[in-house]
Amino acid sequence: MKEEKPISVEKVQIKEQLDTVFGIREEVFVIEQEVDPSEEYDEFEDISLHFLAKSDGEPAGTARWRFTDKGVKLERFAVLKSKRGKGVGYALVNAVIEDIKLNPDAKGKKLYLHAQLDAMPLYAKFGFRQVGDMFEECNIKHFKMELYL
Repeated sequence: MKEEKPISVEKVQIKEQLDTVFGIREEVFVIEQEVDPSEEYDEFEDISLHFLAKSDGEPAGTARWRFTDKGVKLERFAVLKSKRGKGVGYALVNAVIEDIKLNPDAKGKKLYLHAQLDAMPLYAKFGFRQVGDMFEECNIKHFKMELYL
């Protein structure tokens, strides 16, 4: 039996990592979920902290977080189809929350995200709670979820 390598999550530091992140988002959001590229890539790329997850040493998923006037927004969580159901999403959410906890400017701020319906149980494992009514973003159903650290 092949031994599974643990999932690693690293903060993006160099352009090559960011290119990989954008490639994952392209595959998951633009190709698989048919999100318009103009909606997927935005003016917040440069001010966000990006993360790259690897499984078996291969790129597997990504996420980012940034400060907003409403608190700290976690977004762009994407896991490649072939890597789903293996803990990559969990590792990403955990790494992003841990990174936010280390940032003194985040202390006392609300963490929030726009969760696709099938991802809500994952975020709930970390204490995120649904807030408000369902809405559509890029023709995909979402709920806002919030967490106070």
